[in-house]
Amino acid sequence: MTLEADDRDKKTRRTTAVSFASQLSFEDIHHSYHGKETIRGISLTAEPGEVLCLLGPSGSGKTTLLRIAAGIEVQSRGRVVIDGREASGPAVFLPPEKRGIGLMFQDFALFPHMTVLDNVRFGLTALPTRDAVVAARSALERVGLGHYAAKYPHALSGGEQQRVALARALAPRPGVLLMDEPFSGLDSRLKDSIRADTLDVLRESRATAIVVTHDAEEAMRMADRIALLRDGRLVQVGSVGELYREPRDLFAAAFFSEINEFSAVVAGGMVETPLGKAPAGHLADGTHAAVAVRLSDVRVMPQGGAIEARIQSRRFLGVVELLNLAIFGREEPVRARIRADLLPPGLIDVTISVAPQDILVFEKATQTA
Repeated sequence: MTLEADDRDKKTRRTTAVSFASQLSFEDIHHSYHGKETIRGISLTAEPGEVLCLLGPSGSGKTTLLRIAAGIEVQSRGRVVIDGREASGPAVFLPPEKRGIGLMFQDFALFPHMTVLDNVRFGLTALPTRDAVVAARSALERVGLGHYAAKYPHALSGGEQQRVALARALAPRPGVLLMDEPFSGLDSRLKDSIRADTLDVLRESRATAIVVTHDAEEAMRMADRIALLRDGRLVQVGSVGELYREPRDLFAAAFFSEINEFSAVVAGGMVETPLGKAPAGHLADGTHAAVAVRLSDVRVMPQGGAIEARIQSRRFLGVVELLNLAIFGREEPVRARIRADLLPPGLIDVTISVAPQDILVFEKATQTA
């Protein structure tokens, strides 16, 4: 899809009809597959009208949790509660169509033999045919694709197919919309604009949205709150600022930015690293600590810094440069990400500094801050 066509679609887009946002809660959810535990006691609530991102690496349990919410998978223990009503538990199981949930799959799951309009009205079986057609056309117009109603999915670009899938999921006005890696198949040039458009539609519809992604930047762009998962467990949940500024462990710190890692032992309430000293927080003296410093927090200057260093490699990335730096007392290079052209060409000997508050300290055994 061209940028001109995208601009035209935006101009023709209607305001999205408002849904009645629901609250969805996972209560001590466990799940196993072929004897292997995939979800390990997750409790989490998506509040009405918020965008909650389930973030984590492959195999962390994100999609399984989404499928449990939808009623496609059944948990081995725990409950799914929607607006205070048990949807799935020890004695209750509501089928997917009874939960007031919309589901948008990673591959969009459009029917190739159906027109775009018929794809969107596929889930409107409770409405008379005439009303279903009107609702489907309205949903297509909300995402700027009303003029594509008679086309078939193969004639659409990936971004347009994504918007058709979004229209189909929102057409029944669900209280909760579940989205599984909805932007993973899109061209990187269009991903940002399609993601922004989708977020606008979600805000207009006011539906509660739970979005699965493995991309930390994508979660930060979209989410009101992020739930970070690892190995079927909930590592940390909070706002974007909370997870970035106050990571609970080394895994959380590394998931949101590239880091330099060091080992240290707490002494006098402090840790000492090749990049300087920092308070150890609540960790007792003698505790073995894992220390992290984000690449963007390493300040590099020709002179005046606290530590002498030598540039081993320098990679220009457009807006920024990535540096590998050799410093005394450390075999592995320290990495830094700085604004491009901040340092003169050909410069080798530099100095570096890191503010104490930018040195993140965690207990090494448990990696808990």
